[in-house]
Amino acid sequence: MPHGDAFVVRTGDWVSFDDGDHQVVALSGTSVRLRSADGTEAVVLASYLMASPGFAVIGTDPLPELEPSGLLSAVPEPALAAAQEWERHVVEVETGLPPNPAPGSVPRPEYDPAVRSLAERDAAKAAELGVGIRTVQGRRYGYARQGLWGLVDQRTTRLADATGRADARLVAAIEEAVAAETPASTGTRSRLIRRVINRVEETHGPGAVPIPSLSTLYKLVDQLSTGRHTFGSAVTRRQTANRPQKPFTPTFAARPGEQVQIDSTPLDVMTVLDSGLTARADLTIAVDVATRTICAAVLRPVGTKAVDASLLLAKMLVPEPMRPGWAAALRMAASRMPHRRLLDVDARMQQAAAKPVIVPDTIVIDGGKVFLSDTFTRACDRLGISIQRSRPRTPTDKAIVEATFSAINTLFCQHLAGYTGPNVSRRGERVEDQSVWTIPELQDLLDEWVLAGWQCRPHDSLRDPYRPKKAISPNDKYASLVAACGYLPLVLRGEDYLELLPVSWRAINDYGIRIGYRTYDSPDLGPFRRQHSGHIAKRGLWEVHYDPYDLSQVFVRTPYGWVTAPWAHLPLVSAPFADFTWQHARRLATEAGLDSTNEAAIARVLDALLTRAEHGLDTRTAKVAGRTRAGATSHRPPAPRDAPEPAPPDRSTEPAEVIPFGVFDAHAEAERWL
Repeated sequence: MPHGDAFVVRTGDWVSFDDGDHQVVALSGTSVRLRSADGTEAVVLASYLMASPGFAVIGTDPLPELEPSGLLSAVPEPALAAAQEWERHVVEVETGLPPNPAPGSVPRPEYDPAVRSLAERDAAKAAELGVGIRTVQGRRYGYARQGLWGLVDQRTTRLADATGRADARLVAAIEEAVAAETPASTGTRSRLIRRVINRVEETHGPGAVPIPSLSTLYKLVDQLSTGRHTFGSAVTRRQTANRPQKPFTPTFAARPGEQVQIDSTPLDVMTVLDSGLTARADLTIAVDVATRTICAAVLRPVGTKAVDASLLLAKMLVPEPMRPGWAAALRMAASRMPHRRLLDVDARMQQAAAKPVIVPDTIVIDGGKVFLSDTFTRACDRLGISIQRSRPRTPTDKAIVEATFSAINTLFCQHLAGYTGPNVSRRGERVEDQSVWTIPELQDLLDEWVLAGWQCRPHDSLRDPYRPKKAISPNDKYASLVAACGYLPLVLRGEDYLELLPVSWRAINDYGIRIGYRTYDSPDLGPFRRQHSGHIAKRGLWEVHYDPYDLSQVFVRTPYGWVTAPWAHLPLVSAPFADFTWQHARRLATEAGLDSTNEAAIARVLDALLTRAEHGLDTRTAKVAGRTRAGATSHRPPAPRDAPEPAPPDRSTEPAEVIPFGVFDAHAEAERWL
């Protein structure tokens, strides 16, 4: 085996491999032909042979261990110097000369290998150093096995215990007290020490456990609370404790839509409601993992509903329309995104903004009631989207969308009037007085920023595989993945939005349909009054879809298509209203001594509520009215298929040609519904 300074395997050597002894009969390149004791032959790669468990060359010494250079750097200087001195003596015993001898040096007579045996040289070195022969032999053996590390006094390399000589019972009490601080308000070290001493005395009795000095207790507490933020920020402490112990696994996706993460959070900006009051808005976004594209972003007053999550799906699956005032550079036609092939599928792509239309395969959600609702899951089932739920209290399962929220606050929110900061410690004075944006205005700003600021901005997690040092934008990443994996998104029709609305099963009577003490009727419902719908499981009731943000009408599915049924008392109300507005109006009617089941009386109260919103109301009423107006301005459903198309816009007054997008073209929807 040893050959000069090298260790080799030659033909004819016997090796241990695969729980047996084999003889090397041939070597060819990187292949080794082996013959077992019973005559069976096999050819294996040399790298596989030498890396297999239990491999060894029979009849030779084992390979020496490499010196742990990292551990040597942690050895105290005196111990390392003593080991290096022993190295000089050991090398002289084995070779006759010390390490790095000068040219022409000759061994000392007592260490000359030509005239002295190894045992005689060991005895000479023991006499020179005043130690036993076994000591010299042990040093030589350690050096042969581990090099310089085998000569180091191992007592100097023992790891120090952070708790020193403290009693184990005291250490356990401190660890228990530190763990109990995680959900509590931040206190001082003196408070924790007092609790520890009381607990030790209650558990083991006074004086049973030795208590060190106060300074030692402080050091012990600091050692056992390192990295846990026990005496720092309570938020950071809880986040650190909630961090999983397992290693973080990056989330990968090879194509657009393979995985989309969805979540909601309050935006760090104060918005102005129609009543004049200020409130924060809920932001719900969907982020594509492969391209980091913000597929859709929906702003609502605090209290996101399941229909908002469904609207997010619908918004993902239709192209974003160009709006008057937006720069021409934001058009998809002006970008490098592959859009020409989509023109044959949907002509609206001609005037679409430069944001990809991504159809998700899998959506990752948390345990929020909005995303676990029947409305959202039903919409995903219909669109062929699988839902993957993250583990409770484990935000790292959808870390990409969480990081995107932080990026939105940094890149967008902090530049807006009314920015509140992430917490009260970073909030300015009277931020609510600086608020100037309503939710619809803020939604428009956010949509434009997503196009101009996010989709075109290089993202640190998106890299060109041929130039890994260069970050690319979400739009560029989408273009490269479309070419690599072949991707053609299919967009939704405008009427598909109706399928994403909540459903209620009702009978069609002579007076129409009753939902929540409201009556809806339409002449088109005539042939279906008092008729069985044909749904045995629903006892013959009819499928009625409604928009919680606009209860002025409902949509009934009939064998001949959708029928729009307006509220019978709609002429008494001057503006659209939402479900929470209706419930608040019923409470006001009850407080006024009116019959809360009389929809005419409630309609008058509702009209007064919406009319007086700008003239000063109590805080609760003003918030309800503001939420109603904010939701109604940007949450309009599309018209059914048989509804008349809006009149063509006046080209002489339009700053840019805008092709209607059904659900999301605010101008066309305003003309359609008003």
